Amino acid sequence: MEIPVSCNLDCGGSCPLLATVENGRLKQIADNPAGGRYMTGCVRGRQMARVLYAPDRLLRPLIRRGARGSGEFREAGWDEALDLVAERLVSIRDRRASASVLRLGGSGSCRGALHDTARLTQRFLAMFGGFTDITGSYSANAVEFVLPYVFGTCDVGLDAATLQSTNLIVLWGANVADCRMGPDLYAYIREARERGVEVVAIDPRRTRTVDELATRWIPIRPGTDGAMMLAVLHSQVALGLVDRQAVDRVSVGFEGLEAYLLGAADGQPKSAEWAETICGTPPGAITHFARLYSSTRPVALIPGLSIQRTINGEDTSRLAVALQVVTGNLGVRGGSSGALAWSGLPGPRVGSIEAPPNPAASSVPVYHWPDVVLQGRKAGFPSDVSALYNVGGNFLVQGSDVRKNVRAFECVEFSVTHDHFMTPTARYSDVVLPTTTFLERDDIVRGSGNFVFFSNQAVPAQGEARNDYQVFRALASRLGFEERFSEGRDEEAWLQSFLKASELPDHDAFRRTGIYFGLDQYRTAFEKFVADPVRTPLGTPSGRVELAPVAYEADTGFAAVPQYRALPESPGYPLRLVTPKSRYRVHSQNNNIPWFNEKEPPAIWIHPGDAVARGILEGQEVRVSSPEGSVRIPARLTSGILSGVVCMLEGVWPCLDPDGVDTAGSPNMLTSTVPTMPSRGSRTHSVWVEIKPA
Repeated sequence: MEIPVSCNLDCGGSCPLLATVENGRLKQIADNPAGGRYMTGCVRGRQMARVLYAPDRLLRPLIRRGARGSGEFREAGWDEALDLVAERLVSIRDRRASASVLRLGGSGSCRGALHDTARLTQRFLAMFGGFTDITGSYSANAVEFVLPYVFGTCDVGLDAATLQSTNLIVLWGANVADCRMGPDLYAYIREARERGVEVVAIDPRRTRTVDELATRWIPIRPGTDGAMMLAVLHSQVALGLVDRQAVDRVSVGFEGLEAYLLGAADGQPKSAEWAETICGTPPGAITHFARLYSSTRPVALIPGLSIQRTINGEDTSRLAVALQVVTGNLGVRGGSSGALAWSGLPGPRVGSIEAPPNPAASSVPVYHWPDVVLQGRKAGFPSDVSALYNVGGNFLVQGSDVRKNVRAFECVEFSVTHDHFMTPTARYSDVVLPTTTFLERDDIVRGSGNFVFFSNQAVPAQGEARNDYQVFRALASRLGFEERFSEGRDEEAWLQSFLKASELPDHDAFRRTGIYFGLDQYRTAFEKFVADPVRTPLGTPSGRVELAPVAYEADTGFAAVPQYRALPESPGYPLRLVTPKSRYRVHSQNNNIPWFNEKEPPAIWIHPGDAVARGILEGQEVRVSSPEGSVRIPARLTSGILSGVVCMLEGVWPCLDPDGVDTAGSPNMLTSTVPTMPSRGSRTHSVWVEIKPA
C-alpha cells in the first residue's frame, strides 16, 4: 500500500513523499509523483524508517531516578508519569507563579496544522494559567526583526517556479543542496543553470551547492557579507549603474545610504578595495560581480539565513534588500526582494490549532532562555523560572554555549521533555514522554510555497508513544480544563474543522493525493506594489520600501542607514568558525542513528595553509577552543574553504570527557549567548576559535 506523507520537521522542505507499507510495517519512502517533476524529497525523509524503527527509540514514559544528566531513568506507565507532571506543575504555579514555567522547544514539528509543537505547548500552558514564553528563533531572528521596518511585512518571498524567468541567480550564503528551502527550489535552480543562467554562490566554503549548481564561486569571510554588499553598491553608484528611476519610484532613504557609501560622514568610501581587507575577496571580483549584477535582468538574490546569523545580521539583511531595489529587481517576475526567499509568502488558506493569549504576558528572546533561568528578575528578566516544559527541542545541543544551558537545566526544580529519543536535553529532564513521528499520525502540513500537504498516518504508533496533542489533552483533563483545550474534538475532528475552514475544494482528493496546489504558482512579493506604488502602498510610514527607516533608529538606537559593524577580534583566537547544517541531519535529529553518522563523520574543515602553520595533518585529532569551551575532532584539510575560516557542522550531540572537553565535535560547545543587536538574534557564524593538535 502506498500512503502519501510529508515531513513535519524543522526543515524548509516539508516535502511530499510516498510511504510503502506492507502488513503494517514501513518498507520504503519515495517521492510523491503528485508533486510533479520539480518536487523531490531528500535523504533524511527517504530514510525515516531508520528513525521510526531505531533500537533506541523511546517507547514508554521515563522518570528520572539518578542525578540530572546521568541517564538513569525508570520506565513508568502513562498515568504515573502524567500524574507526576500535573502535580509538579500545580505545585510550582501555586507556590511561585504561572510565569515560573518556561516554554521551550517548538522545532520538533513546526509545520503541522494540528501537530505543531510550539502552538500546542502555548495552548496548553496558556490555559494552565500562563507561562514565560520564548520569542523569535535561532534560525531567522535578525531578518524577521528588520523586515517590518523595511517592508511593513514579512511576506517577502517568491514561488520557486518564478526562477524560470530569471537571468541571474545569486545564492548569498544559501547552501540549498543541503539546507532545504522548499521541495522544489533546488530543481528550479538546476534547470536555470542547464538553460545557461549564471548562478553565483557567495560562501566561505565550497559547498555541495557550489559543486552542483553554481557557475561561479566567490569566497568570503563569514560575517563580512554586509561589507561586500556595501562595496557592490558603491561600485554600482561609482559606475553609474544604479536604476535611480526604480529607486525613486519604490523606496525612500537611498540618499542617506549613498552618502554612507561615498564616505560622507566617516571619510571612508565603501569601495571594493576597502572591502577586500575585510572580506578577503579581491576587488576585481567584487567589481566584476557588481557589473554583472547591474547589466542582467531580472536577478534573483536568494540569501541564506546564514548571513543574518552573525553580528550585525540585521544590517546585512537590509543591505541585501537595497541591492535588489537599486538594480530594479524588486517585485518583478524572475527577481526577488533580497530578503527571505524561504517560506516567505502565504500558502493556501487552511485552519490550524490556535493558542489563546498568554495570561502571564511574560516572554524572553530565545537566545536569552538560559539567562532568564540562571538570573531571573534580579537581572531584569520578567520572571524567575522554576520549571522547563520542553516539547521537540534539543537545547543542550542546539542552544549556543552548551555548558551554560546545562547549568540552566541543573538549577530548575522540575523539567519535562517530549521526544523520540534520549537526547542530551532529555537526559537532564525529570520526566521524558515518548512521542510519535509524522509517520504515526495524520496531519495537514504547510508547505514553503503555494501548496499544502496531507500527511496520512502510515503505521501504528510504536510501543506506547503518543502524539503531543494526546499528551496535552490527558494533562488538561487532570488539571481541569480538558474541555477548553480539546473543545470536545479528537485529532480527526480537528483536521475536519481545518479542512472545512480551508479553500480546498475536494477534501477526499487532498487526502488521497497528499497535495493541493494554490491557483497561482508564479508569485513574487511586491509585484502589485511595484506596478503601482501609489494605489498599492506598503505598510510602512512612507508606503514605500524604507532603505533607512527612521522608526528603526527611533525604536532601537541603531542607525537608520544600514552599516557595516565588524566582529570584534578575540585575542588568541584568530580563526573564524562557521557551523552550517549537515546533509544528513535536521539540526540535531538523526545524530544518534549510525547510518546517518557514517555518511558524514564529524570533522573540522581547515585550509591546508592554516593546517601547515599549526602542524596539523589530514585526519589528525585536533583541539578546537574558544572562550566558551573546547572540542576534540578530526581535521579535514581542504582548499574548499577560505584561509582563516574553519567549519564544523551543527547538530552533533556533545560527549564530555572528565576535563569538560567535548569529544564528539559539537560546535555549540564553542559558541556564545551574546546575541546580535538589536534583534537579540543568533550570531553562531560570528565565533573566533583556535586549533591545535590534540
